[in-house]
Amino acid sequence: MRSLGFVALTFASAQDFLQSPGLEETACLILDVQMPGMSGVDLQDVLLKRGHRIPIIFITAFPEDKVRDRVLRAGAVSFLVKPFDGRKMIDSLHVALQKNNGRADK
Repeated sequence: MRSLGFVALTFASAQDFLQSPGLEETACLILDVQMPGMSGVDLQDVLLKRGHRIPIIFITAFPEDKVRDRVLRAGAVSFLVKPFDGRKMIDSLHVALQKNNGRADK
């Protein structure tokens, strides 16, 4: 992301992200379906319940149709299966930022 000129922040866990001061400024999230502690899917649920409509790109090494359908229905921009072509990530990122009115600063 940084090589494309974007500011990218990483977090050790979903909980760390939820407690971060930058939550309100986040323009896009890239989440793994399986993360330590709270899963990416659970983080999406928490964000939606709290009223945050951050565009999300999901990645996974263990694709399941049920999970893919669930996160896409809940508004995820894309569901990429590892390994994926970098161009797919870039395209997904552009779609996500367009959904977020071009807020590409975070």
